[in-house]
Parts: sequence; C-alpha cells; structure tokens
Amino acid sequence: MKNDALNNDALKGEASDNEQAFGIYVHWPFCLSKCPYCDFNSHVRHAAIDEPRYLRAFHQEIATTAERLRGRTVSSIFFGGGTPSLMQPATIAGVLNSIARQWRVAPGAEITIEANPTSVEAERFRGYRSAGVNRVSLGVQALDDRVLAELGRLHTAREALDAVDVARTVFGRYSFDLIYTRPGQEPNNWAAELKMALREAGEHLSLYQLTIEPETPFAALHAAGKLQLPDEDTARALYDTTQDICAAYGLPAYEISNHARPGGECRHNLVYWRSHEYVGIGPGAHGRLDIEGDRHATATEKRPESWLSLVETRGHGVITDEVLTREERSDEFLLMGLRLAEGINIARYEAVSGRKLDQVRIATLLEHGLIETTESGCLRVTLPGFPVLDAVVADLAA
Repeated sequence: MKNDALNNDALKGEASDNEQAFGIYVHWPFCLSKCPYCDFNSHVRHAAIDEPRYLRAFHQEIATTAERLRGRTVSSIFFGGGTPSLMQPATIAGVLNSIARQWRVAPGAEITIEANPTSVEAERFRGYRSAGVNRVSLGVQALDDRVLAELGRLHTAREALDAVDVARTVFGRYSFDLIYTRPGQEPNNWAAELKMALREAGEHLSLYQLTIEPETPFAALHAAGKLQLPDEDTARALYDTTQDICAAYGLPAYEISNHARPGGECRHNLVYWRSHEYVGIGPGAHGRLDIEGDRHATATEKRPESWLSLVETRGHGVITDEVLTREERSDEFLLMGLRLAEGINIARYEAVSGRKLDQVRIATLLEHGLIETTESGCLRVTLPGFPVLDAVVADLAA
C-alpha cells in the first residue's frame, strides 16, 4: 500500500544533500504559568528575571561548547522553552551574535522562536525579526475558549488568531500548535476546529495528541478518574480525520505530528529526526555531538539557577556527557527517522548500526502493510502503520 497521504516530494531521499546539517537549540526555561499537561523543563518565577546575567551565561556556554566543535556551519537555530518570547529582543540578538562569533551561520539559516499568544506583541516581534529570527512557532493549542481554560492556557481563541496574524505579517514563515484527543472530543467537532485552523495556517501546522505525562496535574486527575481521554476507537477516528483533512488542504504529514506544504517543513526539527548533529544551550537542553568519531549525548542542568551557577563557575552547565554505543545510536536512528514520512535511508542505517535489518521482520511488516520500501532506498512506515509506530520500531530494532 502506498503511503500517499504522508508522501512529500520535497523530502524524498532522506536528505542526502543535507548530510552536514548542524543545529543549535537554545532553551529559555521561564513561563508565565505552568500548563497542567506539560512536563517540559519550564518554571514560573514571580520575581523579574535577570536577563543580562542569563545572556552572559549563554555567551559563556556557547563559547565553551564551540571549543569542542570547531569548523561547523550552523544550518538552524531554535529558541524553545518555556516561553522564549518573554525574552527581550536584545537578549535574542545577543545570543545570535554569540553563535555567529563561534561558528559560521549558513546564508538563509532557519532561525525559529517559540511564542505563546499571551506574549505576542507586534513591536517585540519586529524586534525579533530585526535580530535575525525568521520563523515563529505559536503555542495556540486550541481554538475554543472553554478548552483553552481546561488546558490551563492564559489566552483566548481570539487572542490566538490575532497572534497568528501578527506572526504572518512580521515573519512570513510561521507555524502553530494544536492539541487533540482531548477529553470529550468527537471527530466532527475536531474537524470543524481543524478546518478553521487550516484557513489560518501558512506552510506548517503541528498537531499533537494529548498524552498524560507522569508527575503533571493531568496525571493526578487521570489517576483519580477525573480526566478521561477518548477511547481507542475515537482516538483513531480523530487521527484519521486529522490526516484526511490536512492532506486535502495541502498540508500532508511529513512527520507523525507535523504537517507542511512541500518546502515548508521545520528544518531544525529535521536535524533531530534525521539524526544529525545539534548543540543544546541553556537549562535542561540536550545535544548530540560528533567528536572524534563518537556520538556524545549531552544534557545540561535543568534548574535555571543551578545551571546559571555552574556556567558562571566552570563555563558550562553540562551534567551528562555520554558516548552512545553503536546499538544506542542505531536504535535512536530508527526511533527518530521512522517518525518521518520519508522514513530512513537503509544504507545509512547499516553504516550507523554496523548490521543489516532483519529481512524476516521486514517481510512480515510489509505483508501487514505497516511499512514499505522506496526506489530511493528508504524504508518508511505507511499511514496504517503510524498509529502503531512504537510497535513497528520495536520490532525492527529487536
């Protein structure tokens, strides 16, 4: 069965022309409030944040990291959080200048900032644009005021749409997120909301199924029976509705939760999914660094004040720096790459893992219509296979 709804001509061949992609992720850990479903490294501080002090720490961690990674060309930079749009444009400009002092930044590099509608101001957005940001990702999450309140969001649907309009005007390249498979959600209601979103979408839309993450308020409510997600059949119907409508609007899925017009994909996220190299800067940031033939998995201290102290003391906040085994690298390659509509390049997998995929397992998955191979030498998951992606990956990795 051909995976037409997930096929994207712009991605065919698993980025053979982009083998040297190198991304920088910068984490700003502060939010105005903590959403009850969120398990990201985000923190609420009622006192003012000392941005100049954090900027000095960003400068230092960037410089220390660059000493290990000379000769790279930065293809993408992503400011995530938390809510990085709470930073002043001068802070963003300072970070970008620091990166440019340490590495060559490719002409036309994608530079994204995440923003919440409550923090969107046209003047501030113009400041980000002047600093060098050329793409924004908005955390809209829903276009229904009642649902937004249930999700702990501080904005209304109208404020969200106004923020999208500002993003469209200032940046051109923009995306926004929605959450579905919410409590009580039905396919017909979701279809109407999704079509409204697609009328406002540009080249990209991220659509995430609500999951119950451990140690969140939603997890406690779920355990107490006070929060029920849609059953398995309804969740599958919501997923199928999502794929059908987005494809009809010209934004097919290029990744299990991300939809784009051809050429509109988030290039920074493709660095992760294609298992390229990236640096993590800031509290709780992760990285994958290639040093002397080894792949290093790094992570920094999550608590903002502790990270700040570490950087000021020793020049960086890294608390984990592990060399991945070949098996760990190959498992990660499968886990990330098979999220993509393009799938994985089989030859590249064999080079990373040092072994061939089990042909018996491949034949079984092919027989059940869960995967397919392409003329360009890729193996990818089909549309029926994506709802059981974890099982497919586990089977291939075994």
